Amino acid sequence: MNLLTSIKERSATVGIIGLGYVGLPLAINFVKAGFTTYGFDVDPEKIKFLEAGRSYIRHIPAEETKMLSSNSGFHPTADFSLLKKVDCIIICVPTPLNRYREPDLSYVLNTTKTIAKYLRKGQLVVLESTTYPGTTDGDMRMVLEAMGKKAGKDFFLAFSPEREDPNNKQYSTGTIPKIVGGYTPACLKVANALYSAVVQETIPVSSTRVAEAAKLLENIYRAVNIALVNELKILFDKMDIDIYEVINAAKTKPFGFQAFYPGPGLGGHCIPIDPFYLTWKAREYDFQTKFIELAGEINNYMPHYVVEKVVDALNKQGKAINHAKVLVLGLAYKKDIDDTRESPSLKLIELLTKKGAKVDYNDPYIPRTRKMRMYNLKKNSVPLSKDTLRKYDCVVIATDHSCYDYDLIVKNASLVVDTRNAASGYNKLGKVIKA
Repeated sequence: MNLLTSIKERSATVGIIGLGYVGLPLAINFVKAGFTTYGFDVDPEKIKFLEAGRSYIRHIPAEETKMLSSNSGFHPTADFSLLKKVDCIIICVPTPLNRYREPDLSYVLNTTKTIAKYLRKGQLVVLESTTYPGTTDGDMRMVLEAMGKKAGKDFFLAFSPEREDPNNKQYSTGTIPKIVGGYTPACLKVANALYSAVVQETIPVSSTRVAEAAKLLENIYRAVNIALVNELKILFDKMDIDIYEVINAAKTKPFGFQAFYPGPGLGGHCIPIDPFYLTWKAREYDFQTKFIELAGEINNYMPHYVVEKVVDALNKQGKAINHAKVLVLGLAYKKDIDDTRESPSLKLIELLTKKGAKVDYNDPYIPRTRKMRMYNLKKNSVPLSKDTLRKYDCVVIATDHSCYDYDLIVKNASLVVDTRNAASGYNKLGKVIKA
């Protein structure tokens, strides 16, 4: 039986490498669709959680992970030799930047090397991790073909970019259209059939490079527009104009305008990182991506801008930033999730600490910090109460979680620096400074 037939009959076995914010929801969808699914991860704690039916991602309910643990068709494992039992392999690993803001493909390429050891004829290999055009049909293909098998002939190769938006109430993995690009027409046909079994709509494109570029365009579009409103926020603040009122007025136009909102910086795994994959690749073609680089400069400056506002606000109260007690509200990169990847809150804490402030944080979804690639804060979330708030010289709203009682915060804090416009309706006492 060929792979295309077994996919259509749900007898194909699926292996997902990387059980994080992308891989775990994908595994849930394949299991629900009736596919025997292997979930591979190097983190033994994730495997233990899944075997026990527990969720380690806040917006993925325990009911879903309990379904996985009770389903005989799901196998979480750290044993990558089991890849030889899998028909379709999907890679969902990180693609960060290094300290020089250059692409770090080590996770992708090391994973590909592991796959190459167990690769057999007739398998499908799909990359979902965001990267520059040419990764799949260039870097990955060369690694996979090193043992003698040829892509498009002996095995299938494709790229299908993840489009996850954690805690989005309107769209989920199964309802977001899935772009699919194959190395050859046959590769596309097989990959498209696989995803068609678990998502409502697929968008086939002519090549893996088009699919890779489409994902970058999505994130660059957002990064550039967020940079625009961040820059206007700084300008309008000097002009004593409320940027949020301006945006709310502008978005009443029923065509030609989409609202983007400013913040303390960019967070998440995609928008702060992915545009620089294209910037780096463009150098190969002697081309400078000016919009991307300018947007990056503006967005990277925003945490510094917020700190400047904190320093100025404290100064007006006759206090110095040195030895000031500052509480940062929200460690997650956006509201109502537990994801700290590239969170601007981390940069805020670092910058405030360097200026001599004594900084704590509160986040109801992140009780303690963990070691990350760039940060190791070694902090625990402090409880949020009237007494706690009164101990600090300044409270910085960095993430506007829905569960925060902003009336309580403003009433009991001596100073609030609001980066999200979360406390705009509670500023009767004049304590709130927008940043």
